[in-house]
Amino acid sequence: MSPRKKQRKQTPPHPLSRWFLISGVALIGIGLLLLILTFLPVINVELRYDAAKLNLKQASAIQKPVNVQFGIIIPKIDANAAIIPNVDPYNSRIYQQALTKGVAHAKGSVFPGRVGNMFLFSHSSVNFYEAMRFNSVFYLLNKLQSGDQIDIYFETKKFTYTVFESKLVNPNDVSYLLEKTNDKLLTLMTCWPPGTTFKRLIVRAKLLAN
Repeated sequence: MSPRKKQRKQTPPHPLSRWFLISGVALIGIGLLLLILTFLPVINVELRYDAAKLNLKQASAIQKPVNVQFGIIIPKIDANAAIIPNVDPYNSRIYQQALTKGVAHAKGSVFPGRVGNMFLFSHSSVNFYEAMRFNSVFYLLNKLQSGDQIDIYFETKKFTYTVFESKLVNPNDVSYLLEKTNDKLLTLMTCWPPGTTFKRLIVRAKLLAN
């Protein structure tokens, strides 16, 4: 008879290894949850936008401004928000607070109807915590094309602008904020892609003659 093979003794797993495995799975789950919570608002808005197009109707066409003293309506993307005036775009604490109430009007930029550049900015989306706290009015700003309408209300008067340009710029490009012009322009800015701060999406519009 051949000698019996010695059976190798199996070493029991270290107690900590199971804990590390559970912790790893939990961290992956939390990461996926944070990712979903970050982009879920964007996905919801995209789905509503697509549904409106399929139904061939835009509820925003009959919207009333939430603030006639200083407010914005963008019919195509169903955006309707108050505008907070004279917000310092270089002070995070100040503009984050302003963005919980609406869209921020950059301090130093002009007001509606005046020669110069009116600069408005808002979050498109940030992390899930801030996305729930801050007013993400410009989720769908990338849908705007030349000829689309933007209505600004100021001191109960309506100013209608038409889009003529949309582009992506680097986060440190402040040329559109500081631009000097003899026209009556409107510049909208938001982070891009939604949920990141990699780029800035700029949409520019010109005031229609009354």
